[in-house]
Amino acid sequence: MVVVAVSLILLVLIGFLGVFVIKSLVAPKKIDAINKLIKQQKYNAAQKAAKSLIAKDPRDFHAHYYLGKAYLADHKNELALMEFKTVAANALFDAQLPEAEFRKQLSQLYLKFNQLDDALKEFLLLTKLEPTNSENFYQCGKIYEQQNNAESALGFYQKAIKFNKKNVKAWAGMGMILFRAKQFGEAKKAIDYALKLSPETFSTYYYLGKIQKENKEYPAAVKSFEKACRDPEFKQRALLERGSCYMLANAIDNAQLEFEKAIKAGKDDKSQETLYARYFLASCYEKNRKIDKAIEQWQIISKISRNFRDVPSKLSEYKDLQSNDSLKEFLTSSNAEFVEICKKTALAGFNLSAQTAQETKWGCQIIATEAQKDDWMNMRKQLFLLNFYRVTDPIEDAEVRRTLDLAKTKNCAKAFACTSSEFTTTAIRFAENRPIELVGKEKLESLLAKAGI
Repeated sequence: MVVVAVSLILLVLIGFLGVFVIKSLVAPKKIDAINKLIKQQKYNAAQKAAKSLIAKDPRDFHAHYYLGKAYLADHKNELALMEFKTVAANALFDAQLPEAEFRKQLSQLYLKFNQLDDALKEFLLLTKLEPTNSENFYQCGKIYEQQNNAESALGFYQKAIKFNKKNVKAWAGMGMILFRAKQFGEAKKAIDYALKLSPETFSTYYYLGKIQKENKEYPAAVKSFEKACRDPEFKQRALLERGSCYMLANAIDNAQLEFEKAIKAGKDDKSQETLYARYFLASCYEKNRKIDKAIEQWQIISKISRNFRDVPSKLSEYKDLQSNDSLKEFLTSSNAEFVEICKKTALAGFNLSAQTAQETKWGCQIIATEAQKDDWMNMRKQLFLLNFYRVTDPIEDAEVRRTLDLAKTKNCAKAFACTSSEFTTTAIRFAENRPIELVGKEKLESLLAKAGI
């Protein structure tokens, strides 16, 4: 009986061992088959095969890994990330599930979804797995730089260069951090060396452009950012910088074109770069009196990020345009039309007839006399100075003082300052008991209506 019992036990053990051996032999073949399907670009078939293995054994993490790889190859990044997270939390790595390769793929997925902390953890692990791989150290430095941790970023860039003295991007990144730290000489050396190593690494020109822009070398910066646009990763940011250079040089039309290109170049409508492109485009529209288009951009921004910079105040400031045609005409008319509007407003609102009227960068300036029906008397008429401002910022006391000084120079009896915005408290206080009348937005609206605008 004992012999029979032992024999049965041995048979059972042999059976279990046989099943295990068969599984261990069959499973790799099935995984290899899935990998082969991926290489043949038969992604749906690969996904179906991997799911079949997972249905039989949910803890088959090799199948989860290759399902993630199939999703990744099929551009289903969100599904790939889900599978890779499952693997990262549970799997034991081996020849069929190589840890370094896996973590490189996972880190890139985290970067695609802007999950910087998770991506950083993966790259830090990679620096342990591949202690002499320069690229892993560079990626850590890049993420630390994005997180405004300049000290850590600089350290990792230096390590990246230690393991690969020709790591162009690490030299460029280090140069930018040194520049921000006001170590201008060292920064320029690093950028120049990066360009010497590889003039065709176009991302380096982005950092060179940033330095040139800070030094107010706008034409040179524009050229550098143009070269940086050839790098897909830097294209949108480079277009933004080109636009800002044109704005700083007061070339608003050129800036507008760059910001429009930056919006088109964006892959994510909710990204900070795209939002800033829309914000600066709205500023260009505003400066060019295309207020309707500016409002359209502010509204798009507001839907995505309600409190983005001063967008709420801009929308509030221009909300009257939707219901007030006269104010809209005042703000959006061409320069020639605007001068005529100001002349009509001076006559209807103050009974002043324009003798001269000229465009200014902030609006229109008029020298006028009192309008009289009985003009047969050859009397010397008093002169009046009227400044019409179509601006968004409140008028400061310095501008009111300047207007008064000009009125005295022109021998004007009184001055008027009319604005589509408001006046600061100090400006109002300064104007008290002086020969100047301040006309803010609300009163201007009534004068425009009176003039039939």
